[in-house]
Amino acid sequence: MSERAADDGFPELGIYTELARVGKALASPVRLRLLDILEEGERTVEDLSAASGFGLKNTSSQLQILRSAQLVTNRRDGVRIHYRIASPQVSAILGTFARFAADNVSAVRAEIDAYFSDHRDLVPVTASDLAAMLDDDSVLIVDVRDREEFERGHIPGAISVPQDQIRELLDTQPADARIIAYCQGPYCLASPAAARALMDADRDATVVEGGLTAWIRSGGALSTS
Repeated sequence: MSERAADDGFPELGIYTELARVGKALASPVRLRLLDILEEGERTVEDLSAASGFGLKNTSSQLQILRSAQLVTNRRDGVRIHYRIASPQVSAILGTFARFAADNVSAVRAEIDAYFSDHRDLVPVTASDLAAMLDDDSVLIVDVRDREEFERGHIPGAISVPQDQIRELLDTQPADARIIAYCQGPYCLASPAAARALMDADRDATVVEGGLTAWIRSGGALSTS
């Protein structure tokens, strides 16, 4: 902090500068998307690049910015570098930020509504609703992500049925089961599309609001078995 800052009546400049640096690290759609993916668990730079669709060089440079702001941390395993969310507090911040924007910023709400316009009639369940259903035998929780992602970590009791195989449930599961599908993040369209296909076949189906990301942000545990 300079003497000028103190003389100008802004002795807190250093604090606000560091807070702004963290805010700046979040001020990127690419970095926000990478953080959403990392909420599922640790990933290598190569995995993140493939999952996000961003180039490897861009992914690596964006991760360096997030690491500098201490939003992610990493470890080296041979030639590979694995990244993960720095702490549960980061997840909490991201969840609060996303909810605030969706609830209070009209432009964000408009974008979300337009994005999900084909699925407006779906009535999703929240992560807390789902937590209360885990022991309900009439509820079938379906993870529509790829099997590799499912094996990385999934909601306890869920079964793996990738989106392109969703109609197999019509022949393998009871017709009266309530099917609750989920995919990766809050803006993933795979689970709404899966639920739509099941509803078109007269099945009781819906989605988890916010997907696996919302489950994790709510404190929900993941299973690998």
